[in-house]
Amino acid sequence: MSVTPGLTGGEVFLNPAARTAAAMAAPPRAPLGLHRRLPGYAVTPLADAPALARANGVGRVWVKDESARLGLPAFKLLGASWAAYRALAARLGRDPEPWVSLDELRQTLAPLRPLTLAAATDGNHGRAVARIAALLDLDADVYVPKGTAAARIAAIEREGARVTVVDGDYDRAVASAAATAGDRCLAIQDVGWPGYEQVPAWVVEGYGTIFWEVDDQLAARGEEAPDVVVIPVGVGGLAAAAVRHWRRRELRRPARLLGVEPLAAACVLRSLQVGRIVTVPGPHDSIMAGLNCGTPSVVAWPLLQSGLDAVVAVADERARQAMRDLAAAGIVAGETGAASLAGLAEATGGRAASRLRDALGLGAGTRVLLVCTEGATDPEAYHRIVGGT
Repeated sequence: MSVTPGLTGGEVFLNPAARTAAAMAAPPRAPLGLHRRLPGYAVTPLADAPALARANGVGRVWVKDESARLGLPAFKLLGASWAAYRALAARLGRDPEPWVSLDELRQTLAPLRPLTLAAATDGNHGRAVARIAALLDLDADVYVPKGTAAARIAAIEREGARVTVVDGDYDRAVASAAATAGDRCLAIQDVGWPGYEQVPAWVVEGYGTIFWEVDDQLAARGEEAPDVVVIPVGVGGLAAAAVRHWRRRELRRPARLLGVEPLAAACVLRSLQVGRIVTVPGPHDSIMAGLNCGTPSVVAWPLLQSGLDAVVAVADERARQAMRDLAAAGIVAGETGAASLAGLAEATGGRAASRLRDALGLGAGTRVLLVCTEGATDPEAYHRIVGGT
């Protein structure tokens, strides 16, 4: 176990618990079946990035590019759609299957209306909940923390949602959204707390589509699975999905997992340090807005604690440089979307690089998967950092 400042102010935690954790059952593929029936579904690209591999001293770098997923510039609709679908089925009291078209599904859900889906967000999750609500002829209320970029608020409103700016941080927005739940309102939240665990567990399942697609894409190319997967960590839902997928017991060789957080909101790193969930006080003001979370999800936490081999907390400048490097590789990534590459750069070029290389097995033959979780969700900020359009 260790924590070391990096050259750019980054920090590192090496997690000894991951070395002895047992393999787990495979996550379900059922969410993929739902996603394939949503309008605009397509497998997102898995880009080979040899320049990034050379720059970081590894054998291969693949970038799973989630900058255009189901018509939105981020991956979040995968979790929001599956969680909303399962929550609506539970409210309906039966499985809506079989259905082929959204018209059929909307008709089946008609007895539930009027009904509102509520969520807290730093941007992408709330927009995804608003989109699935619109697709199913439901209302949406979205709560955002003070300081959320105007472009992100406007994007949520364009989905037809009512947006409330909360005078506080992300955790305060979560509390506001949770307080609205009732007979005519379902909270579809990607963070869990005691007593609210099933919906965020469904969100984690929904994110699994990303990794099932990666499996199929690599198999189609005759490639082996990655040795290292680098994953952004906010409240932990996507990272938990990565743990479930890459540590499933049928894998001959599980991947090693590196989580990435902003220095301003390193709640998982701090929690791993002390062995329990802790809250990192604000302000959570990183440019990696989707990762500005002060408390890990109670649903994700057990998987993060046993499954992440290491966590790096990176400075904003790492994310800016990662955005520029991804742009040079032909990939448009927003600040949060670039976090995986920022984490890899910290692991291979920060002050703790030698120990991280040893812990993760990073070397000239290592195959690394990066998940780019969003595109340019704030176009003005993207232009300032990267240039161009």
